[in-house]
Amino acid sequence: MKAPFVLRRIREAGFETRVIATAHALNFTTPLALSSASGNPVYTNESWFSAQAGAQHLELAHWADAVVIVAASADFMACAALGLGSDLGQATLLSVRGPVLWAPAMNPAMWEHPATAAHRQTLQSWGHQFLGPTSGKLGTKGEGEGMGRMLEPEEIAEQVKRVFAPKDMSGKKVLISAGPTREYLDPVRFISNPSSGKMGFAVAEEALSRGAEVVIVSGPVSIAAPAGAKVVPVESALQMKDAMEQHFEWSDVVVMTAAVADYRAADLKTEKQAKVSEHISIELVPNPDILAALGARKGQRVLVGFAMETHAGVERAAGKAQRKNADFICLNYPTREGTAFGGDDNQVTFVFPDGSHEDLPRMSKREVARHLLDEARKRMQDSE
Repeated sequence: MKAPFVLRRIREAGFETRVIATAHALNFTTPLALSSASGNPVYTNESWFSAQAGAQHLELAHWADAVVIVAASADFMACAALGLGSDLGQATLLSVRGPVLWAPAMNPAMWEHPATAAHRQTLQSWGHQFLGPTSGKLGTKGEGEGMGRMLEPEEIAEQVKRVFAPKDMSGKKVLISAGPTREYLDPVRFISNPSSGKMGFAVAEEALSRGAEVVIVSGPVSIAAPAGAKVVPVESALQMKDAMEQHFEWSDVVVMTAAVADYRAADLKTEKQAKVSEHISIELVPNPDILAALGARKGQRVLVGFAMETHAGVERAAGKAQRKNADFICLNYPTREGTAFGGDDNQVTFVFPDGSHEDLPRMSKREVARHLLDEARKRMQDSE
């Protein structure tokens, strides 16, 4: 049962928590585990009916700014959709006025059943939000994998944070490129780089938390996409260019974090090439410049690029911003400690076309994303 871990992650995000445990929930965890994770006593049907309880469902509903149902079952969804109030959890849901977030966990057959789908639609029509489920390994013996696995505690806590984040990008559409590209030499060999996609996904998370719609055009990565973002998977630079151009008209803000390969094979072999003892040469041709192509069509959009330099960084990044019609460039420093490919931190300098720049200290990629979107918002306001 992941509920105690979800509680800890939500508390670490700065929220106070209280817990209602259904009788079925206590078959999977204990009041002590929930109380320790929450920092408050656990409310149950027994406490609801105690002589000193009062109207606990009304008190809890009045106290709560939001409600999160963790490991939500098909049964509890059905009871809520039908407006039942036969236990403390159900009665509290009937009384709460704030956002309600569901994190379902159940067998795929139950999740896909028409009754469950109908109840979900009813709850969504009331403004309730669903966090997952996702596809993955299931706890039921013999079930293997399928759609019905609950989101990880960190993802649920992130969604809770979004509920309370300022919605200063509500109604805006953010297009992001992320991760590496792969340029195949033959069906099994390719040229690539170690980009993890973390920077682009951090921008997506921040934009979603601020109310934006988000599309991520992502090269091959091994991290989970932020819930709520549309992901367009690609491999090559040419595929990334096509996908970015297809979504460009839709966008208000474009952030190019992807580490796009500069070159591709001039002659892509259709069969795996055998190893030979002598040296071989591979002819490479330039890939299209995606940022420049988008910059030529920029219009009123905010366009942000990324650059990685080891020397003369500000001067080169300013020239890049001018040539490619970008609003600003985020200059990376790959040789500085803690900011290499794949890390959780980054250190960037915002460089503008006129050569002015703003140095940021080393910080988490999510914090970099926050500063980046703050700067983008300024430029959006200037053009409105």
